[in-house]
Amino acid sequence: MKYTRLTKEQFEELNQEFSTFLATQTIDKAEWDTIKAEKPEVAEQELDVFSDLVWEGVLTRAEYLEHFSKNHIFLFQSFDTHVQSIVLKSLVPDVDFLTKEGLQWLSDNMFTDTIEMKVGKKEFTEERNTSIFALIQQGAFLSDGQLYKQINSIIES
Repeated sequence: MKYTRLTKEQFEELNQEFSTFLATQTIDKAEWDTIKAEKPEVAEQELDVFSDLVWEGVLTRAEYLEHFSKNHIFLFQSFDTHVQSIVLKSLVPDVDFLTKEGLQWLSDNMFTDTIEMKVGKKEFTEERNTSIFALIQQGAFLSDGQLYKQINSIIES
C-alpha cells in the first residue's frame, strides 16, 4: 500500500464509488460477499487498492494545507515541484492556537513582536503526493487556503 487504508466511516461515505470500483473489475455484490467470506486476503487487497486510488485523487488535487499546534500554525501551498510555507509562532507561551481564544489573540497580535513569522520553500525530495501525505500524517489537514492567502498577501504588500 502506498498510503493508508480508508476508515470504515470513509468507506461508508464512498460506498457508491467503491461499488463502481468493484464493477470495473466485474465484481458484483454477490461475488464481493463471496470474496469477503472465502478469500478475505483478496478482499483486503481490493480495499487497499481502492484506498490508494482515493488518496491519489485527493492528494493530486490538494493545494493548501494547515497544521495547528499549541504555539505554532503551519500554512502550506503545494505546487508541482515544491511547497511554500508560512509558519506563525507565538512567543507568548500561554497562548494556545488550538482554542478560539488563542486564535483571537493571534488576530489581535498578528503584527506585533509577540508573533514570529517565517516564510519558506522546500523542493519535494520524493514524489509530490507522497510528500503531501507525509504532512497529513503529521497532523496537517486540507484547507481552502483562505488563511494562507490572507497572510501571504499581507507579507507581499
